[in-house]
Amino acid sequence: MESTVTTKPSRPGYGQLLRTRGAWTFLLPGFAARQPFAMLTISIVLLVQHTTGSYGAAGAVSAVTGVSMAVFAPFTGKFADRFGQRAVLLPGVLVHTASVLTLTALALADAPLWALFAAAVPTGASVPQIGPMVRARWGVKLQDSPLKTTAAAFESVTDELTFVLGPLFATALCTAVDPAAGLITEAGLTLVGGLLFAAQKATQPRPARYGGDGHARVEHVSALRVPGVRVLIVTFLGIGAVFGGMQVSLAAFTESMGEPGLTGVLYGVFAAGNMLSGIACGAIAWKVAPQRRLVLSYAALTLAASGLWAAQTTVLLAGAGLLVGMCIAPALITGYTLVERLVPQSGRTEAFTWLTGAVALGQAAAVSVAGQLEDRAWDGAGFLVPLGGTALALVTLLALRSRLTPPPSSRTVARGIGHRAPVAVD
Repeated sequence: MESTVTTKPSRPGYGQLLRTRGAWTFLLPGFAARQPFAMLTISIVLLVQHTTGSYGAAGAVSAVTGVSMAVFAPFTGKFADRFGQRAVLLPGVLVHTASVLTLTALALADAPLWALFAAAVPTGASVPQIGPMVRARWGVKLQDSPLKTTAAAFESVTDELTFVLGPLFATALCTAVDPAAGLITEAGLTLVGGLLFAAQKATQPRPARYGGDGHARVEHVSALRVPGVRVLIVTFLGIGAVFGGMQVSLAAFTESMGEPGLTGVLYGVFAAGNMLSGIACGAIAWKVAPQRRLVLSYAALTLAASGLWAAQTTVLLAGAGLLVGMCIAPALITGYTLVERLVPQSGRTEAFTWLTGAVALGQAAAVSVAGQLEDRAWDGAGFLVPLGGTALALVTLLALRSRLTPPPSSRTVARGIGHRAPVAVD
């Protein structure tokens, strides 16, 4: 497949990236299809809390959904690499829509908690992995272009924008329309957006089950066998710990201050820092190797997280949250950039879903731990979770950073996945 961008731009930028031929055909439906995911968790919490009167039950159902997504997302990515994104998306969006509507009906019928848990499992397992699929399509479009880092930054900013708008939209629907409106809308948007995205067949990566003409076909083996991917998973678990710890701890902090309405403002400042630094990262022509960038950015994230627990006023906490947010995007973007170097085309969607699942799993664990700390220790103790999660991940990253060095390009496909002779993927 021929690259559709200039291979040596003088300065990679968003304008050049968005002029990539055919990019808008998957960007617009991709944005519509990934928006519902940002609505899912908060919609479950608001509906289940309304029907049960318990935030504990609501959080538990939401956590089951998140863990289920984290466990099953890599399988979705693996099947998408092997059989094609369309083959996975079409049944996936149908199952997800049916599961969400079932969960909604059970909650409205005052079903027992175990029934809500049972419905939450397929709801999370069937979440369409649109973000990783869009990133894989960028990989096909850009191939060896320096715009790959810009694309990773663009996707990070898009994710953050999604997670700013999605919860606001879901909350407005659940509070102003009906407690079930958030989940019903999420199901409808997933169905429509997912089908529109799946219809863009021309830009999806070639399924790994098809071999190149006259070449040995690559055996598709899990991207988890690439050592660098395992290091990145641990790294992204720490990032998930930041997201989960911030959500719970910010809510507890504003409640203790008697200003619960400020939770959205403080989290918005945190997300804004992430978006701004993501935009900046994509506009910079980096000369530092991505392995070193990841270590430096992650060390900065750990250092920034160490100041959260000490903030005693809303202004100080907003500043600390802004700084933490600004340190997250460089680590996320560099991690996704390294996937492009470490994993062959035939396994990238799976690799991206491993990282997405790691963030979700780290977030689910952090929500639980931070909640227990806020209940059983002092006010603000939950802010120790982002610090602990990033510190442990940083130690792992420093110890195993050599595994992030890509193999020689001529041997990437053969020895990175499958131990076969080198083959042109496109």
